Amino acid sequence: MITLSHCFFLLILLLPGFANSEINKPNKQIFILSGQSNMSGHGGVDQNLIWDGVVPPECQPDRHILRLSAKLHWETAREPLHADIDTNKTCGVGPGMAFANAVRAHLAQLGPLGLVPCAVGGTAIKEWARGEHLYEDMIKRAKESVKGGGEIRALLWYQGESDTSSEEDVVAYQGNMERLIQNIRDDLCLPSLPIIQVAINSGLDKILVEKLREVQLKMKVANVVCVDAKGLELKFDNLHLTTKAQVELGHKLAQAYLSNFGQC
Repeated sequence: MITLSHCFFLLILLLPGFANSEINKPNKQIFILSGQSNMSGHGGVDQNLIWDGVVPPECQPDRHILRLSAKLHWETAREPLHADIDTNKTCGVGPGMAFANAVRAHLAQLGPLGLVPCAVGGTAIKEWARGEHLYEDMIKRAKESVKGGGEIRALLWYQGESDTSSEEDVVAYQGNMERLIQNIRDDLCLPSLPIIQVAINSGLDKILVEKLREVQLKMKVANVVCVDAKGLELKFDNLHLTTKAQVELGHKLAQAYLSNFGQC
């Protein structure tokens, strides 16, 4: 006979991250996900701002892949990764889970993989300056992620659409991005932290999008590589990537990491 206590126990087992022995392992391989809405993910979100709930095979949860919640607790990672981080928008599929599954397939021997979602939609790079709320929260979450053991392997950055509204913002972007990278490395005491930047595929002004892409693609900073999102399928709003495109981007990010930093 199934009692009320049995039902409660079964319910607890279904909660995200419960009874996952990977959570307490000290050898987590940690990746920070940051930027704006195409990193937080809008794949599958319709015109009524409702997520369709479709999770592709490449983005399915795995008990060895964890995420740091908004409350700074490790749990089993699942879409939408940024649901409790980018709370002013409806989140859907982003590149994070496709990236994590692809990297995990090649580096499973290194231990559980931990994702630290930090992206917030509609944010310009000046809002990520040291001292600003977004930056300080990202650093706080990154530091918290290693308290139980583990190593921050890389930061994935997809941002820039909000900086395509003026020539002034585009001109200032490289300096702002270089300062951001230096500040992150200094504040995390990781002077060689790998950064994988995504060159944008959309924005507010077509001409300025191309100019900003040129800045991103031509940046020369040690241990910084760029993945190009141009050509990936956009949704009806001509701004956000589709679910299919997010999976493709996740795989591109994984390949960039494995090719450039996978043995670091």
